[in-house]
Amino acid sequence: MTAETAQAGGAETRGFQAEVKQLLHLMIHSLYSNREIFLRELVSNASDAADKLRFEAIGNPALLEQDTALAIRVACDPEAGTVSVSDNGIGMSRDDVVQQLGTIARSGTAEFLSSLSGDQQQDARLIGQFGVGFYSAFIVAHRVEVYTRRAGLPADQGVHWVSDGEGEFTVSGIERPERGTTVVLHLRDDAKEFAEDLRGRTLIRKYSDHIAFPVLMPPAAPAEGDDAPAEEAVNTARALWTRPRTEIQDDEYLEFYKHIAHDFEDPLIWSHNRVEGKREYTSLLYLPARPPFDLWNRDAPRGVKLYVQRVFIMDDAEQFLPLYLRFIRGVVDSGDLSLNVSRELLQQDANVDAMRSALTKRALDMLSKLAKNEPEKYQQFWDGFGRVLKEGPAEDPDNRDKIAGLLRFATTATDTETETAEQSLADYIGRKPADQDQIYYITADSFAAAKSSPHLEVFRKKGIEVLLLSDPIDEWLMGHLGEYDGVPLRDVRRGKLAFDGESAKEDAEAPAPGEHDALLERIRTHFGERLAEVRATDRLTESAACLALGEYDMGEQMRKIMAATGQPLPDSKPVLEINPGHALVSRLAAETDEQRFGDLAEVLFDQAQLADGRQLADPAAFVQRLNRLLLDLGA
Repeated sequence: MTAETAQAGGAETRGFQAEVKQLLHLMIHSLYSNREIFLRELVSNASDAADKLRFEAIGNPALLEQDTALAIRVACDPEAGTVSVSDNGIGMSRDDVVQQLGTIARSGTAEFLSSLSGDQQQDARLIGQFGVGFYSAFIVAHRVEVYTRRAGLPADQGVHWVSDGEGEFTVSGIERPERGTTVVLHLRDDAKEFAEDLRGRTLIRKYSDHIAFPVLMPPAAPAEGDDAPAEEAVNTARALWTRPRTEIQDDEYLEFYKHIAHDFEDPLIWSHNRVEGKREYTSLLYLPARPPFDLWNRDAPRGVKLYVQRVFIMDDAEQFLPLYLRFIRGVVDSGDLSLNVSRELLQQDANVDAMRSALTKRALDMLSKLAKNEPEKYQQFWDGFGRVLKEGPAEDPDNRDKIAGLLRFATTATDTETETAEQSLADYIGRKPADQDQIYYITADSFAAAKSSPHLEVFRKKGIEVLLLSDPIDEWLMGHLGEYDGVPLRDVRRGKLAFDGESAKEDAEAPAPGEHDALLERIRTHFGERLAEVRATDRLTESAACLALGEYDMGEQMRKIMAATGQPLPDSKPVLEINPGHALVSRLAAETDEQRFGDLAEVLFDQAQLADGRQLADPAAFVQRLNRLLLDLGA
């Protein structure tokens, strides 16, 4: 926020944080076609405030201030052109108001805003993932006022906040006898429909019927007599997850997801389950349709909402799901935990460990069900969250096999990257010949680099399918998988291939063993200690040379990851493999000039490095050698 403030009569005017101004502008224009969601967001915020008060009151009952009936009130005034949403929840202090209504205290906000494209439909989806909350009021209002007082503070510590959403807001102190918050929206001329009572009721029933607190409005029709109700509940006011699944419609599940996840899009799938017996708890887990902008920040808030006996405890209870499932949203309501449970106590509770194990399996079962029954939706999930799921085998060895069945890979079996992205390890095993006893794979920096690798030449010749892996995490993933369904995984660049040397048996004109020993020794002498080994291979059919890894050497992907994080790299030297039948290798063998021999050998080695995705230690020297050879050819 800006440092400039203007004070008059106790009022203080401040500038919005730059990101807030940008978000407000984008949101008002991008979400205009879906502007009715403002009421859902405000009622959801009011519900959260009531939840937080109920939790804090467990340790400090005085916060309830003799007003124990928590509720949300919505009033529509067509004459004034206003809609107000009130709650008697936790409320806000002056500092809370400035912080929560003037800034977006979320890491990665600038990166998120930079990802917005200007395309209204796409940006609306992104903004929905970010969660607009309170600021959605400005979609329909030209001015918004907030009256609030935090529970436990005296009545003279009330706060009034007002803004037109253009760049500044004003904060002043007021007398407010009641705790909680009232948000008053002064509607734009083209949004006056929302001031109609029937419109408000319809939206509450559509979006907020699942809210666990009563949402009260004045009676739809005026009633006479002393017993006439001053207000009536519009929603069912029963926590959705506590109801039997048979009583809940899909639309209710969808709206509840949008409430807890602050997402505009429907989830791909959900799982609602009640466990009874030794441990009693209810879970309602959702799989979002698209990743949030901070998915790759492993320190970002994550986890499910935790309730104990329907009392809200915390928003992001990360102890109930492993980190590789950090995209799962939902609610867990336990009957076995203390109401005074804290994050620290959760880490020491045996019940939490048992629930974590069960909820992890349930989340993976939910993914398996989606993959089996709705493969197109599963592909959408994989495109957005697949790289996160790949963290699973290392973090969760107990569920390694189940996670492995959910992985998808590009392979050499089809021609395009989009087609090959749908292949599972089970698909691969189902297609491989009966006598093939390994699952072959190669890692590279990109799909194109993997597919064009020299190491695949003999596989193409023999018609053997190879997994093409291009995510930075893939080498790490394969190291922790090891095998699938009893079939070992094999990096085609590592060591000697099981069928290396077979061409000598198949081809009567193949070179005899030892025929190229003199050339190999000459190359070894030239490179000295720079190479672990030089050997002839028939894994190459088109290329002159390639680099192979030792059985236990670290691959290039892992070396790049370690280098980027500043970790020391283990010592390892590459193995240079040459194709004796290639014209360039024949030219090398026939070369009598030691200078040209050295240049040719170095060019062969550098080409092999480039094809393997490695950086040349001295690119300028490579260019000079190549130029010398080209000039010699011209001469």
